[in-house]
Amino acid sequence: MIEVKHLSKSFGDLHVLKDINFTFEPKKVNLIIGQSGSGKSVLTKCMVGLHEPDEGEVLFDGRSMIHLNQNERTEVRKDIGMLFQASALFDSLTVQENVMFPLQMFTKMSKEEMLDRVNFCLQRVKLENVNHLYPSETSGGMQKRIGIARAIAMNPRYLFCDEPNSGLDPKTAIVIDRLIEELTHEYEMTSVVITHDMNSVMEIGENIIFLYDGQLWWKGSKEDILRTDNKEINDFVYASSFMQSIKQVHREQQGG
Repeated sequence: MIEVKHLSKSFGDLHVLKDINFTFEPKKVNLIIGQSGSGKSVLTKCMVGLHEPDEGEVLFDGRSMIHLNQNERTEVRKDIGMLFQASALFDSLTVQENVMFPLQMFTKMSKEEMLDRVNFCLQRVKLENVNHLYPSETSGGMQKRIGIARAIAMNPRYLFCDEPNSGLDPKTAIVIDRLIEELTHEYEMTSVVITHDMNSVMEIGENIIFLYDGQLWWKGSKEDILRTDNKEINDFVYASSFMQSIKQVHREQQGG
């Protein structure tokens, strides 16, 4: 469980986050949605310790990042897997070396143990026989899956994903969504996903927060989104014709 309590963050006169309170539920896919500039990335960076909040705190299973020393924070970060928006693979390293990187940094595994773990993670994301390829020799979808393999290499308790479907075609985006959902439940992780993709929201959104002007404006599930009368989230969600059609179907099923 990840608890955010009274979290606020400013940069100069710009108040980016304003008294955020929320619990990211364990063993679920938790989504952060909102317009560009609403504070999603800053919230995530505060959660993983890349930004220090001005007020409030973040607790990982009761451990407050604010009150931990550097060594203790490092121990928490070992439990965090990160999938970055642009995959953030090292161009000069092979696929195998990229996935092995956190194991080399944070464990005392033998080379054979690390290789076994790398192969297991690659197989789990349905990538085999790509160990010696370089990122430039793989597709965008493959790079996302390599990034996921690296993110789960340490068998993390928490998985953070920043716009995992950015730049992907719809079919590949569905593959990535389902993979995140499967891994979350399979490894009983607390997953936190930043997304603008309403397809993802309706596919995997078990626990969702909507940020608006730096505030927690709405929270609920993917089912709740179809029933809410919150103007700001409706304006955001139903900006796409895809979501408008889903709402129409929902209304018809409800007899409205």
